[in-house]
Amino acid sequence: MLNKFIYLHGFASSPNSVKARYIRDRFAEFNIKVNIPDLNFGDFSHLTITRQINQVASIISADGKEDTEQSPPQLTPVTLIGSSLGGLTAAYIAQQYSQVQKLILLAPAFGFLAHWLNQLGDAQVQLWEKEKYLMVYHYGAGRSLPLSYDFLTDAAQYREEILQRPISTLILHGKNDEVIPIQASRAFAKSRPWVNLVELDSDHALDNVLTEIWQAIYQFCQLLH
Repeated sequence: MLNKFIYLHGFASSPNSVKARYIRDRFAEFNIKVNIPDLNFGDFSHLTITRQINQVASIISADGKEDTEQSPPQLTPVTLIGSSLGGLTAAYIAQQYSQVQKLILLAPAFGFLAHWLNQLGDAQVQLWEKEKYLMVYHYGAGRSLPLSYDFLTDAAQYREEILQRPISTLILHGKNDEVIPIQASRAFAKSRPWVNLVELDSDHALDNVLTEIWQAIYQFCQLLH
């Protein structure tokens, strides 16, 4: 049975990011199509983790419907590849959907809310709550866009302690990550023996280690020409 590959881009990014395009092109060399949904969903201002999960879940559900005459229907195995917030989202999706058989997480945003709120500072967070929107630079759009306070309240309900499904997981994280400290991935992997953490000489973008990332993905997915 063929595997489905879905790539989830990061926060304030897009399907046209450097990593998304690079990974898409490498898989294409093996005649494998990677589905890269736009998690901005045409409305970045009302982005939430819950919306991302539901968006990707609908893709997984649609992809899982192969031959309706089969009894029971065979669900297509899914490999999720997620970058930053897309990686965190992928982990929550994998917890809920058994079709997800492999996880590849690039600088996953474990503990991102605490890190981000600390960077914003109490005064700015309070202003965000009061004014309902915070201007955030969106790398995909190339300009600042408003983000609803609902993003924060939605994210606060998610607890990483629930991520306990023993699914084959590869984490690639830069040792010099200035956004999500590598300690976050180290802590996640330490208590989950099914997780393989590869530490790279890079920052959050990982743009200088794309070849290393692909080699790790190639081996992890056991790709063959």
